[in-house]
Amino acid sequence: MARNVAGPPGSGPGARQPWPRSRGRLPRAIVRPLQAFLATEAASGVLLLAATVVALAWANSPWRDLYERVWHTELVIGLGRWRLAHDLHGWVTDGLMTLFFFVVGLEIKREILTGELRDPRAAAAPILAAVGGMIVPALLYLAVTDGGPDARGWGIPMATDIAFAVGVLTLVARAAPPGLKPFLLTLAIVDDIGAILVIALFYSAGVSPEPLLVAVGLCLLVVVLQRIRVRATAVYVVLGAAVWVAVGASGVHPTIAGVVLGLLTPAVPFQRPATVSREAHRVADETVDEPFPPDADAPSWLYLAGLAREAVSPLARAEAFLHPWVSFLIVPLFALANAGVDLSAGALADAAGSATALGVVLGLVVGKPVGIVGASWLASRSGLGRLPQGAGWRDMAGLGMVAGIGFTVSLLITELAFGGTPSLEVAKVGILAASILAGGAGALLLRRTGRNLREAGPSAGR
Repeated sequence: MARNVAGPPGSGPGARQPWPRSRGRLPRAIVRPLQAFLATEAASGVLLLAATVVALAWANSPWRDLYERVWHTELVIGLGRWRLAHDLHGWVTDGLMTLFFFVVGLEIKREILTGELRDPRAAAAPILAAVGGMIVPALLYLAVTDGGPDARGWGIPMATDIAFAVGVLTLVARAAPPGLKPFLLTLAIVDDIGAILVIALFYSAGVSPEPLLVAVGLCLLVVVLQRIRVRATAVYVVLGAAVWVAVGASGVHPTIAGVVLGLLTPAVPFQRPATVSREAHRVADETVDEPFPPDADAPSWLYLAGLAREAVSPLARAEAFLHPWVSFLIVPLFALANAGVDLSAGALADAAGSATALGVVLGLVVGKPVGIVGASWLASRSGLGRLPQGAGWRDMAGLGMVAGIGFTVSLLITELAFGGTPSLEVAKVGILAASILAGGAGALLLRRTGRNLREAGPSAGR
């Protein structure tokens, strides 16, 4: 996950400050610096890395059996005869990751309506770069596996882990051209769209039409309720859960339900800011600072709070609420459940001699940068698009390498392609190795270009 939601503006004069913003030693020394770090784009990548390290250490420790037992513990939700059962690994991969893809759907819609994808000219280069960065890795993987049984994993090297990629870009390229980050974010959005289509079309089980029709009907009901201005969040949560169950029962991977529901979320506020402003002045004029009894004016302020909430679109509200949970809990939990790869000498030897692992490594480390840089060159030469302002081809090579960090979605596709087979662990080793190589090489390239830019001064160009 990548995008930060803007924080609140500074407090007005006379506003009472919460404890974290007070002048106490603990807030100043620990709480506020921690809040500032968590607000950065690199924070989620750092937490994801920490979860990965914990998973690897746990899975290669004397307590490996405990790791397996924990994630295969069954959790059942039931009501009468109705039962929904998954092990903890399944609840994370099929359940919580649906919220991850719901936020992805929100981000895609926002980018199409108000972001980089709104302007075809500005979006052309990153869109083409993303397409090149998906096609070339898949072709390289298929060439290495040569049509064997593991060719099914061709989708694994197509994905970019945006949390890691943006984290690396933020940490090592502070003096790099400012246009690189929007370019990478736009590329990642298109990459997410490609991953969603690949999962839906190629990594879903045999589709049962009846549950799929139920899911479609429920989505149409969501649209109807939005048109007649039903605003109760609980109604949409219940319908969303029902869509998730129906999509899973149809054989389509249930995370696709999250994407669809994200795209259906309204992007227009229910209330106009001018209306809320008028009501705010009226309520302020009709109430007093110290009513008796206390909270005597609570109904008026609760009414105003509801209006102010509806001055923000459901899309923005959902994204602001879910983004921290997805970035700092769900994605790290997914890594903890899936990154526990056996790194024993025997397992590494198996991976070293495997066409599957080699295909993943070449796809991410070579295919991604070649596809991204090559497509960007074609876009630039043909006039269809342009490079980020101030960026040169060395910058683009560094960005392409960083985009080769394939982790979250790559692990998910690995589970779908090879779940329950020996190729699962081999492919995961390939993902880890490729992500380390791509991240390290990308960091070196970007750090060098950033250092050269600082030495050349602000007037330097490329």
